[in-house]
Order: sequence, then structure tokens, then C-alpha cells
Amino acid sequence: MLKKFFKNRRGAVGIGTLIIFIALVLVAAVAASVIINTAGKLQHKASIVGQQSTQQVASGIQVIKVIGYGSGNITKMAILVSPNIGDEVDLSSTIVSLSNGDRKVSLVYSGYIEHVEDSGSKDIFNITGAWPLADNYPDPEFGLIVLQDADGSTNSTAHPTVNYGDKVIIAIDLTNSLGPIAERQKVFGEVIPEYGASGIIDFRAPSAFVDAVTVLQ
Repeated sequence: MLKKFFKNRRGAVGIGTLIIFIALVLVAAVAASVIINTAGKLQHKASIVGQQSTQQVASGIQVIKVIGYGSGNITKMAILVSPNIGDEVDLSSTIVSLSNGDRKVSLVYSGYIEHVEDSGSKDIFNITGAWPLADNYPDPEFGLIVLQDADGSTNSTAHPTVNYGDKVIIAIDLTNSLGPIAERQKVFGEVIPEYGASGIIDFRAPSAFVDAVTVLQ
């Protein structure tokens, strides 16, 4: 009986079967093509997101020191900054945010930059052109003083760019922005680059200004 069963089995043949077979192959090919295309797009998108995330985490700017200048109250603030290990930072797109609790200001790049990396100048508070004044600049702005730049990346006045190893002072005339800083006054803020981590500004002025130049942070 088993032998009779095997003899009665017949394979499906004919043009209809061939059409169904070809249709199945085409459907499988289309599905495979869609899956491969989708996987390629997802891989490309994941690569871009990964690069942007790495750039956001690894790059940015750090505040090394904050120095004040003035007799009585502090009228000028020099913020020494350097980029983190990572990508370059365009200081023309950087914003400095400052607050004393009663007032908050956001300063942008004025377009004025002075280079002292080769001159050995130490009197940064009297460098002409680096400190935007209230008389000439109705909006809060900051200038730049380049202290260290081995590859000349800050030579462009329009887009001064710092990379690893560069050190630049952000020069702020407080009379044109936050206002003079008095004794014991709390000041906080950020140096915010276009992308990457921000540099933190957070200090309380000393109880008395003994010298004209005071380290604030």
C-alpha cells in the first residue's frame, strides 16, 4: 500500500505553477532589496549620529581662568579659554552669557582681535582695540586677545578658530554689558560654543579689591 501511495504522488507542473514560482522569486527579491536599502540608510544615519555625538561630547571649550581689572569695582573681565580635545571651535559663533542675579546679558564677538603671542606683552588690560567700549558698541560684545596659536588658526578676523593647544582671552568691558562687579558679588555664566561642552563661569568677588588686577576664578 505504501508503494502504491508513492506511485500516486505527482509534482505540480504547468505554466501556472511556473508563474507562481516566478512571482514568489520576484516578491522575495523585492523584499530583500527593500531590507538591504533600509539597512544601508540606517547604517548611514547611525554613523552620522555617532559622529555628531562624539563631536558634541569630546569637543567644546574650557574656562581656564577669569581675571578682573579695576580700581574700586571691576570694570574689565578677561576670560582665558582653551578648546577641549576634539574639534575646532569658531569663536565668532561663540556666545558669552553672564549674570549677577539681578541682570543677565549675552555677548557676541565684536570682530576685534589682537595678537600678542609673538610680542610677549603682559599688560592685556591696556591693549588697544581688544576691549569694546560702551561709547562705540551699543550692544554687548567681547573682543579677543590671542596668547598662544602655533598654527595661525585665529588669523582670520571674521572667523577666529581655536584648536587644541591654543589659548585666547575673551575681553569684556563690563560697563558695556553686565556692569561693574562690586565686592562679594556673585557672578555666574557660560562660554557657549556653536557645538560641544560649554565653559563654566562661577565665582564670588573677594571682600576687598587690594590690587588693580584680581583673580576671580
